[in-house]
Amino acid sequence: MGISETAVRRRVGKALRANADTVADRWVELQLAQDELRAGIGERELREEADALVTALIAGLDTALPVAQVVNAHEELRRAVIDLSLRRARGGATPTATSLAVLALKEAVLESVQGASDDAAELFAAVLLVNRLLDAAGALSFDTYVEGREEIIRRQSRQLLELSTPVVRLWRHVLAVPLIGTLDTARTQVVMENLLQAIQEHEAQVAIIDITGVPTVDTAVAQHLMQTVNAVRLMGADCVISGIRPPIAQTIAQLGIDLSKILTRASLADALSEAIKLTSDPVRQAVVRR
Repeated sequence: MGISETAVRRRVGKALRANADTVADRWVELQLAQDELRAGIGERELREEADALVTALIAGLDTALPVAQVVNAHEELRRAVIDLSLRRARGGATPTATSLAVLALKEAVLESVQGASDDAAELFAAVLLVNRLLDAAGALSFDTYVEGREEIIRRQSRQLLELSTPVVRLWRHVLAVPLIGTLDTARTQVVMENLLQAIQEHEAQVAIIDITGVPTVDTAVAQHLMQTVNAVRLMGADCVISGIRPPIAQTIAQLGIDLSKILTRASLADALSEAIKLTSDPVRQAVVRR
């Protein structure tokens, strides 16, 4: 007659409760012995991770959840694995090293279980159960790591975009955005958000978009510029595009792109001069005051 899963879970949980500190210490020791597993994380942090994960593992085993669902469905255990993975991701560890670090817990747990029983069949069943549990934890840690790194990359990319698209106050009620490089959809969104926010904060009346540093202007770039201009106008401000160099003017004409409704100037200096005139226009000031 085979050993029931409930009995095996009870046996593994009992062994973990009786040797929780020993298991945690052993897991930390295994990671310290392999630098690639710890990823620069100090011994104190490793011990905190070990205590949290072993405690959560015991709690998960005490539930009625099927073994295959314990790691993903038990909130405390799932959170312990996710926190560990995200910490490793921020520390620059590889996803493989993160998963292997979690899987190294198998050895520590199995050593504890082995010392609690001499029955070969019971030990074999316990090994299978521990493998299923920690394989699931390793898979969750891998997935979490990948998602965490992608989020970090997205956040860093956005920060770089914001740094590359500063909004500068040139004059009273006059702002400028000097663009350098390609203007794609993601960057247009950042430019638009930053510029509209700055218009509100500074009560700007004119926004200058300088494309001197934009290497080429095609239909897509022109469309992005139009979207930004329309958004600025909805905020009640005028928009001037500067940096229209001869090659860009020729390309715009050849593509049949209509910028006739947008005020354009060849240089930022010309655009600033025009912006000062606009902000000094008594008719416009009367409209703004209304």
